[in-house]
Amino acid sequence: MKVKKIPMRTCVVTHEQFPKKELIRVVRNNEGVVSVDTNGKAPGRGAYLKLDKEVILKAKKTKALDNKLEVSIPDEVYEELLKLVG
Repeated sequence: MKVKKIPMRTCVVTHEQFPKKELIRVVRNNEGVVSVDTNGKAPGRGAYLKLDKEVILKAKKTKALDNKLEVSIPDEVYEELLKLVG
């Protein structure tokens, strides 16, 4: 039986690699609208974050997502990410 390859992605804050399913994707579409992509399949430029409160707050403080997606990230996106952490 063939072993299925697990796609790995890198967190933009911690620079650690994790399986894609363990990270949350934030995506910027062609119009520059930023949203949280829970399915991981939305079209546009994406950046991955570890689902951890400290990592999300550090991303907001250091503007890691702003730099990666080349657009300013609204506070609502960070609030939605924090809700997903629980």
